[in-house]
Amino acid sequence: MSLPELPQLYEKYGKEKVDEAISFLTYRHTTPLPKDEPLDTPILYVFRHGQSQDNLDLLFSGWRDVDLTDEGVEQAEVLAEKLADKKIQMLISSDQKRTYKTMQIAMSKNLHAQGLETILDKRLRERSYGDWQGTSKLVMQLEDPKGLAEVRRGWKKPAPNGESLVDVNKRVNELLDEIIPQMKEHKINVAIACSSNSIRPIRKRFENLSEDEAANIETQLAQDYAAYPIK
Repeated sequence: MSLPELPQLYEKYGKEKVDEAISFLTYRHTTPLPKDEPLDTPILYVFRHGQSQDNLDLLFSGWRDVDLTDEGVEQAEVLAEKLADKKIQMLISSDQKRTYKTMQIAMSKNLHAQGLETILDKRLRERSYGDWQGTSKLVMQLEDPKGLAEVRRGWKKPAPNGESLVDVNKRVNELLDEIIPQMKEHKINVAIACSSNSIRPIRKRFENLSEDEAANIETQLAQDYAAYPIK
């Protein structure tokens, strides 16, 4: 983990408290992704990007266009093996580098997807964290865990000059409302690559989650996918 401020934080807060905060922020309690893939039914495949540099450094990433780490690339390669045999006819990704690159790697072993152009759509971007972008989640967790939780895991409260999950939910569902009729009409399977907060509205919609459940669910970095039948 690349955390240059760690020695100072250990000195200020104590090693036990800092390590506990790091553990809390590193997605160790992810929820399994559902897979329902009936034959002759259009399937929506959805996955999160691999580890980015900001994930590694515990920074608020938001609309920053950071790249994947080496581990993030390896995570996407694991995903590629799992998606290799899926019949996919349309690829849609956030326009952010970490997500688009994950899509490229994830489809690299899929013969059905060879030659497909990835549609880049800003509506799949990570949630904007406004003034918090580029700042340390770890420092905020240590200094104001309640305030951090109200924004990160609240549905309605935005970061200063950023988006709430209500805002993200609106834009992601606008996209879904466009592509689902196409999937039904043309009987095609679609793969979507997104981020931790733009996947929340998708999981909420297809897994019948409450706002609180969707705000608190954790999705694994790449490596696995959800499959939702479009009926």
